Amino acid sequence: MGYLTTHILDTMSGTPAVGVAITLFKIQGDKKVKIAASMTNSDGRCENPILPESMFEIGKYELEFSISEYFKNKGIQQQDPHFLEDIVIRFGINNPHDHYHVPLLVSPYGYSTYRGS
Repeated sequence: MGYLTTHILDTMSGTPAVGVAITLFKIQGDKKVKIAASMTNSDGRCENPILPESMFEIGKYELEFSISEYFKNKGIQQQDPHFLEDIVIRFGINNPHDHYHVPLLVSPYGYSTYRGS
């Protein structure tokens, strides 16, 4: 069985993004169902897969990263509302046997993601 992981790198400081709240939702029709929540560790990763093998299945998902709160906690001054509040990445899982890795590279004013390994 496959599983889902993520990590976050703060490109402004060139370091892992520590203490970012992450929520995982499964998209079911027109509804979002919360299925997991985690916080990044000192390496910018979750301690365990955010979607472990036991829950891993084909479908559409969203990862929501609480980025505004992260930069606020770091003391980064921004005017309200912040340019990036929560970053939402919607993606699909179509192979129940693969490892899906969704990294996030972020600064207060931009981000990028890709399917990692």
